[in-house]
Amino acid sequence: MDPRQTTERDFDHQEVNGTHSSLLHIGIIASAREEEESRVCSRLKICFQSCTRPCLAKSHPLPYNAGCCRKFWDNFLCPPHSRMAAVIFIICFSASAWTALYSMTDKEALPGGNLFSLLVLFVACWCGGYLVGLVRLPPLLGMLLVGGALGNVPYIAVAKDIDPSWSSSLRQIALTIILTRAGLGLDPQALRRLSFVVLRLAFLPCLAETLVDGIACHLILGFPWPWAFMLGFVIAAVSPAVVVPSLLGLSDRGFGIDKGIPTLIIAAASVDDVLAITGFGVLLGISFSSGNIVWTLFKGPLEALAGVACGVVGGILMWYIPQRSSKNHLLFRSTLLMVLSLMFLFGSNKLNWAGAGPLASLTLPFIAALRWRAELKSGEQNPVDDVVGVLWMMFQPLLFGLIGAEVDVTSLDGSLVGFGIAVLGIGLFFRGIVSFLSVFGTNLTLREKLFIPFAWLPKATVQAAIGAVALDTAMAKGDEDLISLGKQILNLAVLSIILTAPLGSLLIAILGPLLLNKSATFRDSTVLVPGYDDCVDDQELGNRVMQDKNNLENIEERNRASSHH
Repeated sequence: MDPRQTTERDFDHQEVNGTHSSLLHIGIIASAREEEESRVCSRLKICFQSCTRPCLAKSHPLPYNAGCCRKFWDNFLCPPHSRMAAVIFIICFSASAWTALYSMTDKEALPGGNLFSLLVLFVACWCGGYLVGLVRLPPLLGMLLVGGALGNVPYIAVAKDIDPSWSSSLRQIALTIILTRAGLGLDPQALRRLSFVVLRLAFLPCLAETLVDGIACHLILGFPWPWAFMLGFVIAAVSPAVVVPSLLGLSDRGFGIDKGIPTLIIAAASVDDVLAITGFGVLLGISFSSGNIVWTLFKGPLEALAGVACGVVGGILMWYIPQRSSKNHLLFRSTLLMVLSLMFLFGSNKLNWAGAGPLASLTLPFIAALRWRAELKSGEQNPVDDVVGVLWMMFQPLLFGLIGAEVDVTSLDGSLVGFGIAVLGIGLFFRGIVSFLSVFGTNLTLREKLFIPFAWLPKATVQAAIGAVALDTAMAKGDEDLISLGKQILNLAVLSIILTAPLGSLLIAILGPLLLNKSATFRDSTVLVPGYDDCVDDQELGNRVMQDKNNLENIEERNRASSHH
């Protein structure tokens, strides 16, 4: 063999071995570097967790018996939760909305501009409602008071910069949403199941208060008869926005559910509102009619019939349009429902048949929902209700804020307020008596019958929705005498909200447990365990026991770890 070839082969082997050695060395170095980086990352992770642990909510669970300072500190723990999360949301929403509006409209989004004032009113009223809700009062009361402050207090009266036509249109849209919700909420089968008692409780107190308020308003305040009874219908309606949450709170605790008292009152509240809005619409048409007295008398009922007819035709149309095969069926159905309702309401005002619009907007969803319910499974809720509910959540702060801002405190007459309280008090007195008598002949006990008039006290939603309609119609006609009457109706509607909404909510919360019987199921479910005597039911008891168990396990784990060290 050639020595030269042997030398080359040896050299190649050495070169290969050297390469393998180099690769192995590089691999060892890379592996060591990765291990070092992994150790560094682990240390950084541990350090970061140690530094952030005091700020994490999961590391500091809130005890059920925490004090005020501990609850306050819990709001600042991460990630954002509880009330602090709501504050951050409002800040982000306000900043983003203002930036978008300024980018699109420039001066309109600056102080003094229409859109800037609306944005401030919306955010401020939402915050006011939230804060008032924390003290267990109706949030709409806070929205109303904040709106009044933004419309009357110097230096912050931004509501004065809102264009009156914008304010009127937004209130009309909110009224449309309220009417649509009321129409969707009327279930004929449920009303038939609850028998004639619902109709008695809905019709008799409302009509009695309207009659008494109308007579008192004519004799005390000097209103013309049509305007007096129109005011009677405005302030006679109860507020589902106050009554329903209050009664659901009692129902969740088992009060009155054996005899269906919360269901009875909630169902009657919807019918009560329908009656008040219908009567208001008829008298609105009569009050603004002019010319032949015979035509004036017949125009109101004709407007009511025309409104019902338009609503029936529109509702039947919505049985078939949009087609159910559409992928966006819910979106199209909800949009068409709202557009038709808005068309009826604004169109009737344009045609000077203002009384037809509210009835058409109320009848349309009621007729449409008759067929829609047949499409749903048993116990399933109509998804259109959720869509309209979201719209109401958006327009509620605007409605109550604009209504509050519309009241000019400087022009309020002390005698009007005093006489208005007298009219309201007289009407509520007779309403209470009729409400008490309306439930006679039922299986309710005397104490339960006494509870009905107090639950039938709060006023808010309907008063805010229709309280300014007469004023808007009078301003459109430009008649100063009618504008003065419209302003008085608005002021008295707001006064009724301020006086009855918090008082009614408070009386329901206090008198409900005293006058209503608690269901035996709820009484039996409460188990007294030492240290847990204040538990309301089994669920709360179980939650507290599990929470204490977890806390004990954490303490034992920490003790074991310290003993190992």
